[in-house]
Amino acid sequence: MFLRLGIQSLALVALLSSTQLLGQPDAVRTFSLSRSADLETHHLKAEAVEYLGRKALRLTTETQNDESGFAFLPGVDFADGTIEADLAVRLTTPPAVRMPGFLGVAFRSNADGSEYELFYLRPKDALADDQAMRNHAVQYSAEPHHGWYRLRREWPFVYESYADIQPETWIKMKIEVAGRTARLFLNGSTNPTLVVDGLKSSNLHGKIALWGYSGEESYFSNVRITPSPALPVKNGSDVAGAWDLKYASDAGRFAGTLTLTRTGNDLAGTWSGDLGDSRPVKGTWRDGYVELSFPGDWPAEHDGAPGPVSVAIAGWFDGDTGKGRMEVVGRADGIWSAQQKAP
Repeated sequence: MFLRLGIQSLALVALLSSTQLLGQPDAVRTFSLSRSADLETHHLKAEAVEYLGRKALRLTTETQNDESGFAFLPGVDFADGTIEADLAVRLTTPPAVRMPGFLGVAFRSNADGSEYELFYLRPKDALADDQAMRNHAVQYSAEPHHGWYRLRREWPFVYESYADIQPETWIKMKIEVAGRTARLFLNGSTNPTLVVDGLKSSNLHGKIALWGYSGEESYFSNVRITPSPALPVKNGSDVAGAWDLKYASDAGRFAGTLTLTRTGNDLAGTWSGDLGDSRPVKGTWRDGYVELSFPGDWPAEHDGAPGPVSVAIAGWFDGDTGKGRMEVVGRADGIWSAQQKAP
C-alpha cells in the first residue's frame, strides 16, 4: 500500500468547543467534532457520527485507489506545543487485500497542503507475525521531500516504530513539538513511542489537519491543542566554512573537520579526521537543511574489517551550530553535532 498525497482542495471541519485564543501560548483549544461545517473536500467525506460509544468525526475517501485526504482544523496556526487526539480505524477493504490502516495528524502544514509534517499509524501492522512489519506500526514523514519510502530506505527504522495498537479501538495520540524536535506518545504513556530530532520540513508553523486514507473509515474525537512559546529557530543558515563535527554512533565515537562551500543549493567540500583525510564531500542545501556524502575508510580499531565505506550526513545548521543523523553505510548509525570554527 503506497502513500500518495498532494491533495489541493481540502476540508475545513470541526466545531470549536472552547473560547478561541488564537496565537496565545498555553491557550488550550478543544474541538468537539460533533458536526462538520464549511466543508470543501477532495476525495474526502467528513461526517459527524457515533463510534465505539462516543461522538466522533468519520473521514472516508471517495475511491479505493490509494488516496488520502485532510480535514484542517479551522483558525489554527501552530508552531510549538502539544496536539492531542483520539483516533480509530475500521478497514473496509476485502479480507484478501493487505491493508494495515492509515490515520494520523499532520502539523505545520501549508494552506494548500503541499508541505507538512505527519505522524500516522498503521494499527494492523502491529498485529503481524513478522517483526519487521510490526516495527512499521508508527510512522513519521514530511511531504513533499521525505515520504515514508525514502525515509525507510535511507534511514531504516529511524522514523518508524512498533506500538501496541490495533484497528477498531480508540488510540490516544499526543504530539509534542519544540523547534525541530517532535515526540509522539500513545495511550497515555510517559515514554515516547517515536522521537524525531530534526524535523524534515522547512515549515516552522502552519495548519493542523486530521488525516485519513482510502479503504478505511478513520475516526477522530477529543482533539485538543495547547500552544507553547516557539523556540527561536530560523531557516536559511548558510554552511560555508569549517566545522568541528562529532559523531556519536552505535559503533563508537568519531570526529573530524567538515569544510564546505555553497553555490546556490549545491554543496562541495572536504572531510578530514576519523574515517579518512581530505575526502571529497558533495551534497545539497535547502533553507539550512543539508544532505551530504563522502567516501571514507573504516578504521581497524572498530568492530568489523577495515576497508572503504560510504558516509551519509543529513540535518540542520542553525547559526554557528549543526545537528542531525549520520550513517556509515553497513557499519554505524547515530547523531552528529557540529560547531563552526573561527575564521
